[in-house]
Amino acid sequence: MIHPTASVDSSAVIGSNVSIGAYSVIGAEVEIGDGTVVGPHVVIEGPTRIGRDNRITQFASLGGAPQDKKWQGERTELVIGDRNLIREFATLNRGTGHGGGVTRIGDDNWVLAYVHIAHDCQIGNNVVFSNYSALAGHVTIGDWTILSGYSGVHQFCKVGAHAFIGMGCLVGHDVPPFVTMANEQQGRPRGINSEGLKRRGFDATRIAAIKRAYRTLYMAGLSLPEAREKLAEQARASDDVRAMLDFLDQSERALAR
Repeated sequence: MIHPTASVDSSAVIGSNVSIGAYSVIGAEVEIGDGTVVGPHVVIEGPTRIGRDNRITQFASLGGAPQDKKWQGERTELVIGDRNLIREFATLNRGTGHGGGVTRIGDDNWVLAYVHIAHDCQIGNNVVFSNYSALAGHVTIGDWTILSGYSGVHQFCKVGAHAFIGMGCLVGHDVPPFVTMANEQQGRPRGINSEGLKRRGFDATRIAAIKRAYRTLYMAGLSLPEAREKLAEQARASDDVRAMLDFLDQSERALAR
């Protein structure tokens, strides 16, 4: 199932039922898991490990060297999980030695056309990257997050699970779980991602607790330490609020408020 015009390095490890299209280039130290489909004109450089049943369409570029002047050619890698869709002209770069050495993509993600995921990013599962969205280096994206078209995230930022980043929104601070960021020159919180939570089976009680936590954090006029104290009380009755509180404790950049 490898097209005769494809170039596959002798060190590449290709699983069973893998399809590689015309004129694609598979480099050294590349592993491709069972059932993965690689379209025509795709370039995959190593070290890169790709799991099972992924679909990679034409002109995608995976495992390229990090776009970071501090990278000095050290061995780093790109690791991609299972059942991801990676569309045209997407670019996913390897990590850097000073950033942990690995860019990691989880399972069941959609990476649509012209998306860029830079070095050392850590992506969860079931994330949607809409067309032209981009991550700078060292960004962490939680499960079930949606990044709308033309949105961007600054280096070292963290975006929590179930967040929604609106079209053209530029994220320069950490975004807590469940929060929707709307489009201004710099994105700002605009409520919770309630529609997405409903689609994922969150019931009214869970959503009400998350809304209450949002009001505490963003609408009560409290300082961040004061809001954190209130959230700690609310977290006793809600695992979702506990997740928001844990996110605050792990935040390394200023919080989006």
